[in-house]
Amino acid sequence: MTETAAAPHLQTADIARIMKLLPHRYPFLLIDRMYDMNGEESGVAVKNVTMNEPFFQGHFPGRPVMPGVLLIEAMAQTAGALVLNHLGDEHAGKLVFFMSIEKARFRKPVAPGDSVHIHVKLTHKRPPVWKYWAEAMVEGKKAAEAEIGAMLMNERGA
Repeated sequence: MTETAAAPHLQTADIARIMKLLPHRYPFLLIDRMYDMNGEESGVAVKNVTMNEPFFQGHFPGRPVMPGVLLIEAMAQTAGALVLNHLGDEHAGKLVFFMSIEKARFRKPVAPGDSVHIHVKLTHKRPPVWKYWAEAMVEGKKAAEAEIGAMLMNERGA
């Protein structure tokens, strides 16, 4: 008889849940929902990019492209929300500060109408520090990738 491991219980988070987890708000909340959340190990967030995004007014007129730094920020928000969801509601809304961005690569422009799926996978942790490998995918093609390091702060600050 072969013993099989039970499949993990994967969670989802709608925008209301994400807003409980993260302190970010419009126009800087850059993820719309999450799915396939496996504890702190991995998860996927979705960012639906629309022409209404404020950065498209200047980046670039006539050829709107989502700034790469905002893709990196969306990756960091995905990792932060995953950690805070895993830790539980007593940690929701705490600040997760960026510590490092490594091996960042931009492969394909992200434009209005794109749905970006941000996949994150835990690579290292020593609380209060977590590191994730992140990939931003559009229609199955990699738009960007990076290793994101972040630290959970004990207090929210003023």
